[in-house]
Amino acid sequence: MKLAELTWMDVEVLSRDVVVLIPTGSLEQHGPHLPLFTDSLIATAVAQGVEQAIPEQVLLTPTLWLGASGHHLKFPGSLSADFDTYMGAIGSVVQSLLPHGFRRFYVLNGHGGNTSPNDMAMRKLKALYPEGTFAHSGYFAFCEQAIAHTLEGPLKGMRHACEAEASLMLHLHPNLVRKEKLRDDGLIAEPPVKGPVHHFDEITEQGSFGYATFASAEKGRTIFEAAVAGATEELRTIATGYVLRGLEPAQESTR
Repeated sequence: MKLAELTWMDVEVLSRDVVVLIPTGSLEQHGPHLPLFTDSLIATAVAQGVEQAIPEQVLLTPTLWLGASGHHLKFPGSLSADFDTYMGAIGSVVQSLLPHGFRRFYVLNGHGGNTSPNDMAMRKLKALYPEGTFAHSGYFAFCEQAIAHTLEGPLKGMRHACEAEASLMLHLHPNLVRKEKLRDDGLIAEPPVKGPVHHFDEITEQGSFGYATFASAEKGRTIFEAAVAGATEELRTIATGYVLRGLEPAQESTR
């Protein structure tokens, strides 16, 4: 069910066992070859795929498209909310629905910069409403194996306007991809370091990171279908319920 297409009377009679599915994205630069709205377009498509698969178990909200994208603001056209504003938007959606009996909420993210604030927002809500169910994940977590097995370039994971994202956009919105501008980009620290925080203009030449020249619509379809299948199974589990069990006793041979 799509919240935007319902009336208030439709919502009033919904089962409160549904999971409120909140997609999050961004409007930020994606190199010379992908549109600013890439993250929001992909997150929306995956969330819609989930809603189509299990419409009676999901209440899909419109995508929160203004993400935490401060690290992209050096590039013209990028828009960003500050962290408090961004987390406040998620909290506002949830706190608008909680008084009406909805108690299960899932944020499905399409932008890496939203990952930490999504986690913070969910943890704050759980502290305020301990009886509620609050969960979040990036869609890319559900298709890691498909990405690793499908990509042909040297990087086998999701980065930014990379082989995986460009492939997804070639599958979902080929008319928005500047195919003649697909390029490989990214700056690597020498010697390698894991800790520093960088803005994106510091680690890229033209805004992307990865091997977008390897992208194809066929790869995008494979990745997209895996993301929808994995996210659907996750939301189905949240909707139908799960239990927390103790660890199995360790075998003597493993001690």
